[in-house]
Amino acid sequence: MEKTMELSAQTLETIGQYVQRNLSAWLRDANLEREIELRERTVRVEEELKSQRELMREGFNHMEKRFEQVEKRFEQIDKRFEQVEKRFEQIDKRFEQVDRRFEEMGRTNTRWFAVLTFMLALIGTASTIGPFL
Repeated sequence: MEKTMELSAQTLETIGQYVQRNLSAWLRDANLEREIELRERTVRVEEELKSQRELMREGFNHMEKRFEQVEKRFEQIDKRFEQVEKRFEQIDKRFEQVDRRFEEMGRTNTRWFAVLTFMLALIGTASTIGPFL
């Protein structure tokens, strides 16, 4: 069962006047509390943003140091490639020297072969002519 309370017009008028007199103060107090709450939240958000900004700076500094390390590593690799390239150049020079030696040996052997062939031909000729002399 519901209990209802009937109010007289005079009582309602008194309540209305009371509400009108105090409504602006109540709203002001409510707005003040809300404003304080918003200010506190704003301060927390600003602090969190500052913290995030610091973390980002640290992250960027860390990445910059890492990039410097990677760059140094690439420089070391470049130096190693240069060293390997110099070694290959030295090997190429050695092969060229060996090629020259083989060519010289080939020419020398060809000369000796020609001299030997000539001498054998002379000996052969002398041995065939010898019985006729």
